Amino acid sequence: MDAQAVRPAIRGIGYSIRATSPDFDDLGPKLDEAERLGVDYVELPIFAWTLIIDGKVLPERLERLVEATANRPFGYTVHGPLAVNLMDHPARQRHHLAYLEAAIDVAGALGAVTLVVHAGCVREEADVDAAYVRQRAALEKAGDRAARHGLTLCVENIFRFEPMRETALPSRLAAEIATLDHPHVRATLDFSHAFLRTTDAGVDYFSEIAALAPYARHLHVHDSFGRPATSWAIDDGERAGLGEGDLHLPLGWGGIDWEQVAARCRFDAGAVVNLELNRRYWSELPRQIPVLRALADRFAAAATV
Repeated sequence: MDAQAVRPAIRGIGYSIRATSPDFDDLGPKLDEAERLGVDYVELPIFAWTLIIDGKVLPERLERLVEATANRPFGYTVHGPLAVNLMDHPARQRHHLAYLEAAIDVAGALGAVTLVVHAGCVREEADVDAAYVRQRAALEKAGDRAARHGLTLCVENIFRFEPMRETALPSRLAAEIATLDHPHVRATLDFSHAFLRTTDAGVDYFSEIAALAPYARHLHVHDSFGRPATSWAIDDGERAGLGEGDLHLPLGWGGIDWEQVAARCRFDAGAVVNLELNRRYWSELPRQIPVLRALADRFAAAATV
């Protein structure tokens, strides 16, 4: 029997730790907390640590990070650079790809199962279709590198912000991954990002996430109201008060109907359900872990129906 057919619908749960030091010298207590909470995975924010300079890994720092993350009772996922844009202008794209390839090497050294990279965006270029072609070519090359490390590159759906003409709706991202058809390039389905993007586009949220779910090896869960930020606000507390933007609220605090999400989505085999909390809500983390595990159980149960 094919190994993919017998993999569980949900591999486990985890959460993204938040970086406070670029030198990751405060990592030990954060991993101790994850042990106490009993999660299956921890997502490491390598984009916030000083590990890569001009597309090249700093080997001594990587060695220290590998040592700092060793001998823990959980696995790792890695969030790669947020700034990587594989749809950028050709003159700049090679820098983005070099940065991503270095991040793949870091994730591989850490033994991570997935590396998250944001979907590309188009700002000023007129030919959007050409930008999608460039992104597919770059993802194929990056997927080959990920395969050599035994990890999966998971492309995360984002939403339009700042002066941005185009970034893929979840259904378009699903179509791009299907067209690429690379076994080491899948999706990270971010439910709140999808809520914001579908509101912006005026399309049905549940149809869009259901389209991407079969390609999603990794899930980012956090709450919001799907309301793009339009107001002048300085602090995250103000944004929460207005209910605007990518709030990264605890589950149940926002407007996402998680029961309906579970009912509509069938995820890729072996997906990791990862909680992404804003740092200001960290005191809620212990109460969120049982909620997260219950949600993962609903996702797994739905896959068997």
